[in-house]
Amino acid sequence: MTSINNLYDAITGDEDARVCRDIPDAACNDQPRNFFVHILALVATKSGDLLASPKLVLPWLLASLGAPAYITGMLVPVRESLALLPQLAVAARMRAVAIRKWFWIGGSLVQGLCILAMAALAFVGIDGAAGGWSVLGLLAIFSLGRGVCSVAAKDVMGKTVSKTRRGTVSGYAASIAGLVAIAMGAVLFFGAAPSGSGVIGLLVFAGVLWLLAACVFCAVQEQPGATSGGGNAASEAMRSLQLLRNDRDLRNFIITRTLLISTALVAPFYVLLAQQHGDSKFGIGLLLLASGIASAGSGGVWGRLADQSSRRVLAAGGILGALVSVLTASLHLLPFADSQLPYAYAGVYLLLGVAHSGVRLGRKTYLVDLANADNRSAYVALSNTVIGVLLLAGGLIISLLSLIIATPSIVYVLAAGALAGGLYALRLPEVQA
Repeated sequence: MTSINNLYDAITGDEDARVCRDIPDAACNDQPRNFFVHILALVATKSGDLLASPKLVLPWLLASLGAPAYITGMLVPVRESLALLPQLAVAARMRAVAIRKWFWIGGSLVQGLCILAMAALAFVGIDGAAGGWSVLGLLAIFSLGRGVCSVAAKDVMGKTVSKTRRGTVSGYAASIAGLVAIAMGAVLFFGAAPSGSGVIGLLVFAGVLWLLAACVFCAVQEQPGATSGGGNAASEAMRSLQLLRNDRDLRNFIITRTLLISTALVAPFYVLLAQQHGDSKFGIGLLLLASGIASAGSGGVWGRLADQSSRRVLAAGGILGALVSVLTASLHLLPFADSQLPYAYAGVYLLLGVAHSGVRLGRKTYLVDLANADNRSAYVALSNTVIGVLLLAGGLIISLLSLIIATPSIVYVLAAGALAGGLYALRLPEVQA
């Protein structure tokens, strides 16, 4: 235990006066242990996210199955919206339970089993529309498990890891997960040409990582939380909705987060442009390498910066995402040789990954620090539910627009949304002070 404490002090800079802000006093002694348990569990799940990405790997899987293109276009909205929409009800139910880590463990098990089932579908050869709808159905179940984990993770972290340390946890986890993605991308890029079997291998590895994360999270030492107001999900949902009218800071945060949805929606269009103008022989391996490098290189930096000012991290992520998207939409017009274009698209995909990493870490850290122990679950669930509705609506609108305007124009539209979100973030109050 002494070695864990020493390592924790070395990483965080804490010495004898250990920082214990906004967590129960009884949790202070367990904080070094919980700090590393959170990192290990998040490394596994964030690695799984990169290796089973609906923005990259799952579209590649559906293509190998011969699924219709319109199913592929539904992957990101389904994954993101169904992870968010049920969270008001989940938070109300969770509120009635004093120890909430088991919700996270159960949700992680569901996610791992769904990803393994996708790999099994591809392995046994269920293809075409049947294969595509089967993967989409499993993704819907996966997303519901993810929604449970989202509420539970922020609640448990808020009780076990001090303010000014939470962004560091997520940042280190994102960086290490990026290294895992780099390793797997290198295997695909420098090894045999990408194939259905290579994608199946990625999914199997990702599924196992989620199951491992569930086991690791059992080691969290969590103090019992408040259980008032957990009896009726409908009444709690209505009460939480009143926050939109009464809490200006939360309302402005949700507006900012809504505008920054574009950094998630734009990624598949990067892949589409790369497929149209790049060299397909490099395929998924090169893009996965870029995604992993972005996560490994930026996660720790964004995490540290988020603990200083998550508001500024949100602004920087949005503005960077906008600039990169404008460049990406114009890339095929620039004087690149055909042999250079695959690397150019991988480069902008990497920069988008850096920007989106900042947006994700910034919004998570901002919301956890904006809330307190009494309202954190309600804040998280309300924010995620509203964003789930708007994300689904935005995804449908973008899908309809893609039928009438060219892909570069779609990217320009989403770049405008990212820029607006980055600038609006500057209106938010500081919460790390």
